[in-house]
Amino acid sequence: MLTKRIIPCLDVRNGRVVKGTKFTDIRDVEDPVVLAAFYAQAGADELVFYDITASNEQRDIFLDIVKKTADTIDIPFTIGGGIRSLDDFDRLMKAGADKVSINSAAVNDPQLIKEAALRYGSQCVVLSMDIKKNEKSRWDVYVKGGRENTGLDAVEWAKRGVALGAGEIVLNSIDTDGVKDGYALEITREISESVRVPVIASGGAGTMEHFYEVLTDGKADAALSASVFHFGEIEIRELKEYLKKKGVEVRL
Repeated sequence: MLTKRIIPCLDVRNGRVVKGTKFTDIRDVEDPVVLAAFYAQAGADELVFYDITASNEQRDIFLDIVKKTADTIDIPFTIGGGIRSLDDFDRLMKAGADKVSINSAAVNDPQLIKEAALRYGSQCVVLSMDIKKNEKSRWDVYVKGGRENTGLDAVEWAKRGVALGAGEIVLNSIDTDGVKDGYALEITREISESVRVPVIASGGAGTMEHFYEVLTDGKADAALSASVFHFGEIEIRELKEYLKKKGVEVRL
């Protein structure tokens, strides 16, 4: 059995980690480098940073935070938000990021996935998908921080992204984001069964059981969360011990 990963997500705005509900009601949390160091010590397997307004504001990402984080922690971390070109990939990789996550730019220019995978390897290219259920009970892909519906079907886009070279998918349900009622299990399972790369579930964790459900019933390879970790509701090592006792292979 492959080891399942637990990944805290750090949404960054104006140099601070923040957290909202369904992409609104944003609250301040902590300095990103300080929080990254805390999670590295607390047993996180990886970290994901998202510059949550970079794409919408059409500006560059926070290279200074990337460099400081790379100097501070010894676990892999992914950077997303505001990446629009191979030059952006290059700057982030040179600054110390292990992986780069693209969402809006991938939709606007799918060939960017292929070009980045050819240059840096698929393992460095993460396709981030913000998704929301539509009136037909299917899931649409959103961009620009959940502000714009692309009309793309989530499953089909996931398949295409992997075919182009994405080595991992972060699947974030806007409907469940920050709500703490559990992950979107059905779509997570469907996409996990549809692609040959790891799928990271995001959006909805409120209890340890929610992590167990998405890593088993949802067939996710990793579970990403923010609120429950940021506000001390779940401690990562206790979560991993719980999962281990339930038969989920994790790194303690």
